[in-house]
Amino acid sequence: MEPTLLQILLLGLVQGAAELLPVSSSAHVIVAEKLIGLDPASPAMTFLLVMLHTGTMIAVIAYFWKAWCKTFFVNAASFKTTVWHVGVATITTLAVFGILKVLIEKVLMHGTSHDEIEDLFGHLPLIGAALLIVGLLILITGLIRKNDGTLPLDLASSFWIGVSQGICLPFRGLSRSGTTISTGVLLGITRQRVEEFSFALAVVITPPAIAKELMRVLKHAGSVSSAPVTHVQLLHLLGPGLFGMVGSFIAGILALKLLSSWLEKGHWAWFGYYCIAFSGFVFFLASRGY
Repeated sequence: MEPTLLQILLLGLVQGAAELLPVSSSAHVIVAEKLIGLDPASPAMTFLLVMLHTGTMIAVIAYFWKAWCKTFFVNAASFKTTVWHVGVATITTLAVFGILKVLIEKVLMHGTSHDEIEDLFGHLPLIGAALLIVGLLILITGLIRKNDGTLPLDLASSFWIGVSQGICLPFRGLSRSGTTISTGVLLGITRQRVEEFSFALAVVITPPAIAKELMRVLKHAGSVSSAPVTHVQLLHLLGPGLFGMVGSFIAGILALKLLSSWLEKGHWAWFGYYCIAFSGFVFFLASRGY
């Protein structure tokens, strides 16, 4: 079933808002796709999500650019320090993700194909469990750290933020921004700096992830035996996908404004309450056979 323009716009708004709020975009998009009768695992939907992710990444750059220029890029020394912090966090993320990937594929699920593992983590009960975990983390962080932190970002905190980001990557429903910001806040770093750093990491790690997904889609589309869509059909989705990108960009900007406001006002725990409530809804959908 090919998605309609209205469905693509809806997914763009959902993805753009949920991607940048600490509530897990993958959980919300998968639930939305299932509710409107679309197949989240199909190459066509993956191709559209690649485009929607691109829209939210542009929103992140547009929203934080002025702030980054005043902090991370203000002079050569700050830029060099930022490169070190981002580098340490990103390398740590990739190392943790690599270890988890080996543990999941080779140890816990020995003999299971990569595609089957990808499909497994798209199941609603696992997504609900991940939402519950990140919701509790955000809630506890918000209740413990009611006042803003005072510590600067250093290599040690960059390392631990990278660890938390690496843990999130394999698990759909485990919000990357919710986990990394919570980790930084618990470490005592100022909220504004943690927020800016978390999304700087997103800009670094998102393009390779988008490229990986795009290559996987094109590989499937080029396979006569396994592809439900062709290259021509994917190109046909390019125009509607651009429309969805605009929706994801606008929703992303509005979501970042809300996130910044709640984080700076000490309302971080509210996102935790939402994730816990939404996890209950996901478990309900799972029980209904979605």
